[in-house]
Amino acid sequence: MCGIVGYVGQQQAQGVVIEGLRRLEYRGYDSAGIALVHASEGRGALAADKRAGKLANLEKALDERPLPESSTGIGHTRWATHGAPNDRNAHPHLGAAGRLALVHNGIIENFAELRAELEQAGHELRSETDTEVAAHLLERELRDGADLTTAMQRICRRLAGAFTLVAVDAEDPDRVVAARRSSPLVVGLGEGENFLGSDVAAFIEHTREALELGQDQVVTLSRDDVSVTTFDGAPAEGTPYHVDWDLSAAEKDGHDWFMRKEIFEQPRAVADSLIGRRTPTGELHLDEVRLSDGDLRDIDKVIIIACGTSFYAGMVAKYAIEHWCRIPCEVELASEFRYRDPILTRETLVVAISQSGETADTLQAIRHARTQRSKVLAICNTNGSTIPRESDAVIYTHAGPEIGVASTKGFLTQLVACYLLALYLAQVKGTRYGDEITQVMNQLEQMPAHIQTVLEGAADVYALAQDYVDARSVLFLGRHAGFPVALEGALKLKELAYIHAEGFAAGELKHGPIALIEEGLPVWCVVPPRGRDQLHDKMVSGIQEVRARGARTICLAEAGDESITPYADALIRLPKVPVLLQPLVAAVPLQLFACELATLMGHDVDQPRNLAKSVTVE
Repeated sequence: MCGIVGYVGQQQAQGVVIEGLRRLEYRGYDSAGIALVHASEGRGALAADKRAGKLANLEKALDERPLPESSTGIGHTRWATHGAPNDRNAHPHLGAAGRLALVHNGIIENFAELRAELEQAGHELRSETDTEVAAHLLERELRDGADLTTAMQRICRRLAGAFTLVAVDAEDPDRVVAARRSSPLVVGLGEGENFLGSDVAAFIEHTREALELGQDQVVTLSRDDVSVTTFDGAPAEGTPYHVDWDLSAAEKDGHDWFMRKEIFEQPRAVADSLIGRRTPTGELHLDEVRLSDGDLRDIDKVIIIACGTSFYAGMVAKYAIEHWCRIPCEVELASEFRYRDPILTRETLVVAISQSGETADTLQAIRHARTQRSKVLAICNTNGSTIPRESDAVIYTHAGPEIGVASTKGFLTQLVACYLLALYLAQVKGTRYGDEITQVMNQLEQMPAHIQTVLEGAADVYALAQDYVDARSVLFLGRHAGFPVALEGALKLKELAYIHAEGFAAGELKHGPIALIEEGLPVWCVVPPRGRDQLHDKMVSGIQEVRARGARTICLAEAGDESITPYADALIRLPKVPVLLQPLVAAVPLQLFACELATLMGHDVDQPRNLAKSVTVE
């Protein structure tokens, strides 16, 4: 995933583009670059610079050698796919004659064939990227007499894959042209200026009015106009919408990391995700459900598809759906789903969970499900993104912008959406009485206060991180809904601290993993609430097993549970909540621990190595 910014207007484009890239650097930080169109000797000309590494490297170069003044420009922060992350492969890429500059997000799958065509025609390509191929093709169309919009339409019809392209032409200095296919791009609508970005964060400082682009569309921006066409050149329209968060939501608010800020925003994010879910008569109401109650009553199987943290939210959803709805539920890695020839019917509901709504594996999985005539419901945080648009129904998580690469409030709000989906299905199918659904909703609406209680104990978790700063391995144990929490806790340490971390179902210890236990090994234990005594007591047995072999046990247990005290080397208290809802509070200390441990180890918490916020290529 890469960050893209485009601007045409009255301001100095360099400042607008660089500031937009700074807000998008979480999308990719292998390199950064900028291209401006400016006047030179009475003609338009391009000026560009690009540098490997973080945006600061580009800013330093621009301070030392400023680019000419310009009111039209494009910029890019790269997460490398084709070619190593170096200066040569950084974007923008220029055409053969240097007339055109192009930035790109995604993968052009037929680039090898197109590159061979260009090289046979005498073009010299200097990079290893698929992007440079598109730049040369575009400039060739311009040389043959096409304007930039027509040139973009023509080459997009030749490209295979998922991509966003944004280009400027030295001979057309007051215009920026872009195209999108299965890759994020949004237009910012200003007064006497217009913007492009991979995310509205790119231009939120300047405007909160945006235009959502459809699939296979080309958009042309000038200062006072935005026009949209299809790849075939037919007139088209985007969908305007208002961005309901402002610039302050994308700032750190005094925290050292965006991730830490986002951890502490979770009470509000969970509360926002619950607002407006009940009608005046008490029935559940979701965001966009383009399925009838009859369609949902006919559902006889649910398949949840997701990747990474979203996959663990899906595992929790399985417990809730099967318990409240009595429908068989499977949870699948989206990257594996369509390759195993899954059994899908018209009565199958496929639930796609994606924070960005652009996750490539998940997007391809829902497209496969739709070819099998299955119904698709999306759980997503990004209004207007591709996965919700291609689904039959959507539950938006309303987490607000999440800048830190490691998901925190994204995870908790996905859990809320999963609970809402399970309850909604129970309501439609009649597997739970109305008062039972009301009781769970009342419990959910108490969760923001419970999460705040956990956050008030953050200092105790930070002290634990100090104790284990030299640990080279950490294990996590859980049962029932605590098992996905254990997996998520381990993932956070892998992402941020770069140490060995594994999550296990506690009952599986004796089947092999207990061989990992050694003297002093820290083991986090997610203890089920006492209301499920059989689960609770079996978890205590697992804790005793690892402690007897020298492990240091860090136990998450509900307030008042004294039975766990003799077996805990460290004890973090959780509010008393139902077992199915416990992940909403149990995940928070694990987030705090990973964030603090990585900080103490000197790592960049917001931009961990080799990772980007959303994976928009397979």
